[in-house]
Amino acid sequence: MTASSFDEALRRVLVHEGGYADHPADPGGATMQGITQRVYDGWRRRHGQPVRSVRRIAPDEVAALYRRQYWDAVRADDLPAGLDYALFDAAVNSGPAQAAKWLQRALKVTVDGQVGEATLAALDGHAPEALVDGLCERRLAMLRSLRTFPTFGAGWTRRVTDVRATARRMAGAAGPMAADVQERPDGDGAARARPADTRLSRTPEGAGGLISGAGVLGAVIAEQADRLAPLAALAEPLKWLFAALMLAGVVLTLRGALARIGAGEVAR
Repeated sequence: MTASSFDEALRRVLVHEGGYADHPADPGGATMQGITQRVYDGWRRRHGQPVRSVRRIAPDEVAALYRRQYWDAVRADDLPAGLDYALFDAAVNSGPAQAAKWLQRALKVTVDGQVGEATLAALDGHAPEALVDGLCERRLAMLRSLRTFPTFGAGWTRRVTDVRATARRMAGAAGPMAADVQERPDGDGAARARPADTRLSRTPEGAGGLISGAGVLGAVIAEQADRLAPLAALAEPLKWLFAALMLAGVVLTLRGALARIGAGEVAR
């Protein structure tokens, strides 16, 4: 990848992130172009500069911070076109470690939250557009499990849908393409979507709620299994707990898929 890949990806990310926001429901607090006050304070201190309002962040600071903390963190320069943008946007919205886990699950490799040599080697033989689909599907499943989804969910869903279509186009996939990104902020999508904010959301009654609940619970169980994996080798009981969590995730995923098929048949 070249520097122009980053520049174009950053342009698209910033349109989604918008300008200044300080929504009371956003745990990230005051944010400018997707950068929180806390992160900006740390960046300024590390460079020997006095802290100041994130409203005053300079364009070169925005670019440097995004490249170091997100683009480089997921090794986007080593990824194929389209997948680099999709993973970068996911890292910005939910953190590099979480974005890496979504990619690793799509690749069916060890899930450790680090895009390293093993993850990059596994890219061979996988179509970039298929990986984009897998990444975005897992991303949406986690977003639906967040307690802030009722507030920010519409914007998050629109953002992931746009990113998926654009990334597929960049990867050269056939099918519907996203329109070029519009020069307007998307305030609904600016909130941070951290997996640590996960809780089981209330779902509406009926088949739709059952499908959503099964998918969300499966995503949450997968997150907990990832956290327990490093400890499973230390104690025999944890091995069984880890195995039970993985099995529960598989069962719930299958239930959600079968319910979705059944609901489709009824709709016909």
